[in-house]
Amino acid sequence: MSIAQSLIPEFDYEMANTRRTLERLPQDKLEFKPDPKSMPLGRLAGHIAEMVNWGAIVVQTDSLNLDGGNFQPFSPTTRQQLLAEFDKNVAAARGELEKAGDSQMMQNWSLIFQGKPVISMPRVAVVRSMVLNHIIHHRAQLTVYYRMNGVPVPALYGPSADEGMPAAAGS
Repeated sequence: MSIAQSLIPEFDYEMANTRRTLERLPQDKLEFKPDPKSMPLGRLAGHIAEMVNWGAIVVQTDSLNLDGGNFQPFSPTTRQQLLAEFDKNVAAARGELEKAGDSQMMQNWSLIFQGKPVISMPRVAVVRSMVLNHIIHHRAQLTVYYRMNGVPVPALYGPSADEGMPAAAGS
């Protein structure tokens, strides 16, 4: 089994959990912020959906330069728009992982800001840390926003205060 193939079950599990979380987006609370320094709820959900595409970017490129450019943050206005972007990005990232060979996954990839690498490590480490773990981090933030707004928090790794055991991956 290749390195990328070994990541796919984890990727699928986390994307199923993430989709289950995003499906609860309260469209009437998109501007909610628990603190003035926090992202609005809708933007945070959009950030999660766009972060998934980093999986494809990491496999396809040698680096990503965050300086300048025309990046427009994704801020969905509807749950449908959010889920469509998420599903598109999941398919792209998974497709790239399916094709990636071991030598490609072990090559260094860099995130560059202000002309300097912020990170530079093998693609496999970037997919795990800057894609999967980063999405999980923001998904956890989103569940806190949900809790603060009375939105039921889904069971992800075990029961939540709102639900019993999570559904099996893929069901």
